[in-house]
Amino acid sequence: MNKFSARRTTNKYEQKLNASPKEVFPLLCPTMEYKWIQPWKCDMMYSESGYAEDNCVFKTDFPGDLEPETWIVSQYQKNKTIQFIRFNNSIVIRQNIFLIDNEDNTTTAIWEQIMTGLNDDGNKFIEQFKDEVYFEEVSTLGQMLNYYLDKGEMLKIMD
Repeated sequence: MNKFSARRTTNKYEQKLNASPKEVFPLLCPTMEYKWIQPWKCDMMYSESGYAEDNCVFKTDFPGDLEPETWIVSQYQKNKTIQFIRFNNSIVIRQNIFLIDNEDNTTTAIWEQIMTGLNDDGNKFIEQFKDEVYFEEVSTLGQMLNYYLDKGEMLKIMD
């Protein structure tokens, strides 16, 4: 019997975006994120359309991640919600993004992340993960997204 006990952390962040869900939703796509997230890099593994869709699969490898990650779009409700399951050998993350139409050409975006350790390395990563790191990351994404929605170009955060 396995005596491993997985650790889990949940983070939630709400922000206002300066456009309707119809304008925001298409940008929550691994292909479209090249237009507004700096730095963004992924390898599309499977997508019939070339864009985010149900069961789309892509990979990322960012310096702050424990290991390279595989992402699967596991829920896709156009203009309402997208869910990504991200995983590697040590952790699995469910990333939900819910979009609420404020009926004034703005959107309330609710970002929810549930991270579970799959081994001791994953548990250690989760134990050291600070809520502030997630909030800063999502806040920065919101700033980049709002800038793109307002200006039509990427917010340069690095040279």
